[in-house]
Amino acid sequence: MESRELRYFVAVAEELHFGRAAQRLGIAQPPLSRAIMQLERRLGTPLLQRDSRPVSLTEAGAVLLHEGRAALEALEAAEQRARRAALAAVGRPSVVLAVKAGASSELLAKLLHTYAAEPGSAHVDILLSGPGEQTGLLRNGHADVAILHPPIDDTTGFDTEELLTEGQVAVLPTGHPLTTRTQLELAETSDLADLPRPRWPRPDGSYGEGPGPEVQSHSQLLQLIALGRTMMIAPDSCRSQLGEGVVAVPVVDAPRITTVMAWPPRSRSRAVADLVRTATRL
Repeated sequence: MESRELRYFVAVAEELHFGRAAQRLGIAQPPLSRAIMQLERRLGTPLLQRDSRPVSLTEAGAVLLHEGRAALEALEAAEQRARRAALAAVGRPSVVLAVKAGASSELLAKLLHTYAAEPGSAHVDILLSGPGEQTGLLRNGHADVAILHPPIDDTTGFDTEELLTEGQVAVLPTGHPLTTRTQLELAETSDLADLPRPRWPRPDGSYGEGPGPEVQSHSQLLQLIALGRTMMIAPDSCRSQLGEGVVAVPVVDAPRITTVMAWPPRSRSRAVADLVRTATRL
């Protein structure tokens, strides 16, 4: 099976429309259709039901979509990590650290400062991303290591080192009635019709459903909270980043958040190992 054919199939399977898939891939529709038929002949089974509107997946097609995404992700990861290994071999080592925008800022600042003082430390590129995107960046090779927060983030399939555990707070606009309380419960924060939860961008560029405002960055989110348009539930350590116009109130029954360093189990990067060791010392 060729990676090109697999990439074509995944595009059609995700779009369930040959025309949109062809546009997404930047090719004409006829060669796309021929490539999918050639793949079906090679596998000896139909992958798509073309007589339905929209196009639908057969049982074999659904399996290939699941496995094909993982295969393409692995290919991309191999390319990214090979490039960074080549740079390390000629004396230009680097490590890419994925972090959720606005999260673990105090820990991150201490980590970077301490690691930079280590003999032979590599250059650290910080990859800021939206909620839930860090694990994908690790899997596709765009990041070597990430700071994650179970149970919010799924660490399945990664090696991890626990750094700290903390409670959560509700970040509300100054003057909101609930800011007079010393503590809250999750039920009280989930029913705030006047402060709908923000909607972050998805990998495909769309936003989540709901009445909340569209948010693209942590600073924008804090500004919208101060304006009384939304609120957030975040780890207690976020207090160090809060400016004027917002108040943090502990949420006593929210699950405790664990901060971990995570990396692919097959990583051979000395820079990743050194960075993790520095983080655990902190």
